Amino acid sequence: MKKDQKNKIERTRRKTFRGIVVSTKMNKTITVDVQRKFLHPLYHKQVISNKKYHVADPKSVCGVGDTVRIIETRPISKTVCYRVQSVIRKAK
Repeated sequence: MKKDQKNKIERTRRKTFRGIVVSTKMNKTITVDVQRKFLHPLYHKQVISNKKYHVADPKSVCGVGDTVRIIETRPISKTVCYRVQSVIRKAK
């Protein structure tokens, strides 16, 4: 396999999430709340689970309440392993 093909495969396997920015108090880092819905394996009811991620935002373009798409990346610090891919919708 060529090196270019290998890089494309690795880039396509990165996890992407969509969430809402809940905090921008850190320098160049935001906190994003990602909501996930799934069926409970036994009771077959819809369950909602939330998880917060620390996300790199080097240009500080995001504000609280924005909907953003985040993508997995190499570890930037101890807690930051994601970066902002795009801002889907700005908060009012």
